[in-house]
Order: sequence, then C-alpha cells, then structure tokens
Amino acid sequence: MSDIMLHIKNGIVIDPKNGVNAEKMDIFVKNGKIVEESEVSGEVKTIDASNKLVVAGGFDMHAHIAGSKINVGREMRPEEMRTVRLIAGKFRASIGRVLLTSPAIGYEYAKMGYTTAFEAAQPPVGALHTHEELDAIPMIDKAALPVFGNWHFVLKYVAEKDFEKLRAFIAWALERTKGFGVKVVNPGGVEAWMYGGNCKSLDDEVPGFGVTPREIITALIQETENLNLCHSVHLHCNNLGTPGNYETTIESMKLASKFSNEKRQVLHVTHVQFNSYAGSSWRDVASGAAEVAKYVNSVDNITIDMGQPIFGHATAMTGDAPFQFTLHKLTGARWSNKDSEIEGGAGIVPIAYLPKNPVHALQWAIGLELGLLVDSDKVVLSTDYPNGGPFTEYPYVMAMLMSKKMREKELERVSPYVQKATNLPSIDVEKTLYEVIHMTRSLPARVMGMDSKGHLGVGADADIAIYDLNPLEVDPSNDFETVYKAFKTAVYTIKGGEIIAKEGELVKEVWGRTFWVDARNKAAMDAIESDLDDMFEKYYSLQRVNYGVEEAWIKKPERLVMG
Repeated sequence: MSDIMLHIKNGIVIDPKNGVNAEKMDIFVKNGKIVEESEVSGEVKTIDASNKLVVAGGFDMHAHIAGSKINVGREMRPEEMRTVRLIAGKFRASIGRVLLTSPAIGYEYAKMGYTTAFEAAQPPVGALHTHEELDAIPMIDKAALPVFGNWHFVLKYVAEKDFEKLRAFIAWALERTKGFGVKVVNPGGVEAWMYGGNCKSLDDEVPGFGVTPREIITALIQETENLNLCHSVHLHCNNLGTPGNYETTIESMKLASKFSNEKRQVLHVTHVQFNSYAGSSWRDVASGAAEVAKYVNSVDNITIDMGQPIFGHATAMTGDAPFQFTLHKLTGARWSNKDSEIEGGAGIVPIAYLPKNPVHALQWAIGLELGLLVDSDKVVLSTDYPNGGPFTEYPYVMAMLMSKKMREKELERVSPYVQKATNLPSIDVEKTLYEVIHMTRSLPARVMGMDSKGHLGVGADADIAIYDLNPLEVDPSNDFETVYKAFKTAVYTIKGGEIIAKEGELVKEVWGRTFWVDARNKAAMDAIESDLDDMFEKYYSLQRVNYGVEEAWIKKPERLVMG
C-alpha cells in the first residue's frame, strides 16, 4: 500500500457495482484506497485521463498460476521457455510462451490492467510449494483454492453423514493450507481413478467409501454455507470433456436448488465450456450451451465462468486425473499423472487448439455461446489458464463478446462444423462495454466475496486500470480492433495506489497480498482431533506437525476471519 496521493481527472468511468456507466468523473486515491476528494490535500500526483476509460483493475478468479501442476507443465514443455519476454535488469527475467514463469505472470497481468488473480486448484499437501510460488509472483493480489472433492476425510465424513466433523475439517484445512475456499474437482472420480475407474454420473459410487458425487457436492455446499465462507463451493463437474456431458452439468447445478445466500451464489461452476457438450460420441458432438445457459438464467444462486479456448498453444492441467488420461489417449500427446497422498490427483497434457479442427472449433464456439447467452451478472470471463489458452488474450474474448462482426470474421477461418453443431452463427447478442467490464471486474470480485475489489467506490482498493478507449466515441460492435488493442495494453495500471505499469512498460515492482480464510470460530474444532492424528499416523508420508503453512512464511498474508 502506498502513501502517495493520486488524482485521476477527466476519465470516462465505468463502474458497474456502483451503477456508473461511461460518466466523466475524477477518482482520488490515498493510502492505497479510493477516497473522497476532501481527504486529499497537499502533494498530489495528477493523471490526466481525458478521453480514456477508467475502470477497476481486472480480477482473474480462475487460473492456474502456482503449484505443482504448472511446474510439471514447464518441465514437460521446454519449448515454452524459449520465448523471452523481458531480460533481467531493473526487473526480473520474464519468459514463457503460454506457460509463463512466476515473474512473467505478474508482469503480464499488470501490463494488461489486471491486479488480482486466484490459483484455482491447490493440492493441500503441496500448499507450501503453492504459497512459495505465489510469493514469487509480483504485481498482483492472489489466493488459492484447496481441493476437497476426493480427500479421504471428506469422503469419510460424507459417508458417515457426520456434517459437524465435515464442517470442522473444512475450517481446519483452510487454516492449514492458508486457503481461500472449497474447490471440488470431479468429486469422487479422482478417488475412483486410483482403482482405474471414474465417476461420470452423479450417482456412481466411489470405491471404498460407498458415497456418490451427488452426496459429496451437496454436503460440501451445505457446510460451506454453514461456515459462511467468502466464496461458495467452486465446482469442476464430473464427466468433463465428454459428449453429452451438458446433462451432468445441469444435474450438478440442480443440487444447489435448496440453498440460498443473500450476498452471493451458493455454487460456482467453473470452465463450463468443457462441460457443455451434447451428442453421444465425438462423431456427432454438438453444443449444449443453450440448455446450460437456459438453466443458469432461470436461477439466482449459481454463477459460472466461461473457460474460453484460444486458438494456439495451451496446456491442459487439472486435478481431474482420469480426464487427462482420456485426453492423452485422444491426442497421443505427452501425459503426466500425479496422486496427492489421500487428497486427490492431477494430470497434465500439452495441447494446441486449431481453428480447422472440428472439435477445437466447436469448443471455441461453445465458450462464446456461454458468454453471450448467459446473463452478464452470472458469467465471468475466463480461459481457465492455461487449459484454454493464455490469459493475455482476454482482450480477444472481450472484443468478441461485444462484436458480431468480429465473430463473423472469425467464423470464416474456423471449421464449418461449427455452422451445424452450434448456435453461434445465429446469435445476434452483443454485450455492452459495461457488461464486459462487469464480467472481468465487479462480478468476479462479488463471486469471490471480495468487497474491496472490482469497483471504484470510496473505500475500495486503489487497483485501477486506464485504457486508451473513449466509450463515448468508440462503437465496440464496429471498432473491435480498437477495443482489442486498447485492452491488450493499459495506459496505466495502478496497484494499491502505485503506478506499476505505463503503456506496456513496467514502472515499479510491487508485492501483492495473499488472502486466506479463517473459519475456525464457526466450527467445533476439537471434534476432529483424534481423526486427524489417526489418519496422519496411518496414511500420510509426513507427520501432522509438519503439514501445512504458517502465516509467517507468507510474504504479505491477509487473514479474513469469518463472522
């Protein structure tokens, strides 16, 4: 946080949380926060933002930016490290084509006007590694979501219907891993993979535990709500990447129907593009996005993010180990598999999305369908970096959502299979600039329960992006190239009141905070002590005393205590 005072004058502000739509106004900053004009006096740095767009810093709520998966990906793909983005000097060396190094991740987000990004799948036993790597990412605030859906403790407590212990275990795990929320990946399916199987439907039984994905998801939603966590359950559905899986996705969403929360959703379903396929095989695979969108739009307690593929290189890496093996068999590409003690697993497979490949073009179209058809208050823009491609191409997705002409131009270069297997060519919807700013700022902040993020109201973090785009003059529908260019490089990126990037050049290296959630006061923690001792003694490769992360080991931790 900076003690510098700023006056951003004459900017054209879009701030959806506060209902500001392209209004000319001034923003004042003091001590890293946005303040009233009356609080600023004396030596003030002025930035003239005339004819420029002023918005909150971007918020990437679902990306894979730290931990064992991305490091194994880097090891598997030395060719990724041949792209040099910045030679060491005032700033650290920055390399990577799509799989960026830690410094490059922070630098590229900053140059694009993004100031917050969350690691979406932290293996609990690898929490220390994840946090050490998060601490190596400059410029942005961050957090990590530990995975729960195949952890033996969770399966045991769900099988026993001991929800008091499940609640205490979630609170314990978040504290030990310094995690932010409850991530669920292919619930039960990764445990089944240990036996060579999977859980493709909600009612498949998990070997050794006698529970089903339906029971796991429902119990985790229930106890996440009882703990009143900042963020809802964050679900990677069963049956990902399979024709016909849109039905599994909708059935999973319906499990949230009996829960509600006044402040936020009770279930966030992630990278839904990969779970919105119709058809019975890869020969007749088609889009199920319209059906998924129809359901999401009909309820008020669910949000999603797109998982938009970008044509070009990507690396598939998820905690969904059986899916990654399936992808390996489909593509013949290299494959890495990992089991994480009694907690879950993961897989990594290199991939390239090709516009003339019918399946890849279909995936590209489905992501856009979701972004266009789902209410803008319920869908967050994402690529599921690096699964769908680079986060540095968010401006491409933003421009596509706002311009049918751009989509028509892109449709000319993709496989004609898209014309018969999706509704994209006939969709006339064009999101407004206001909606797209919401999908990349205020909505992800709300979904993650971060009240100080994603807006420019008094009291908000002074995380601000200024773009060379005048929304009063530019028509995103026709001027899509201008829109893309503007969002690709911020004129100014301000983090905590400090200018960190200007016109694509880094100005100052800063270190963001790492948020974690402490919900121990909401649970009877003593209830699980004997179980923890027993399981660590019998099944873990390390002692309980050595498990987890202490707050003192994190560079700039910020503890959020649940009330």
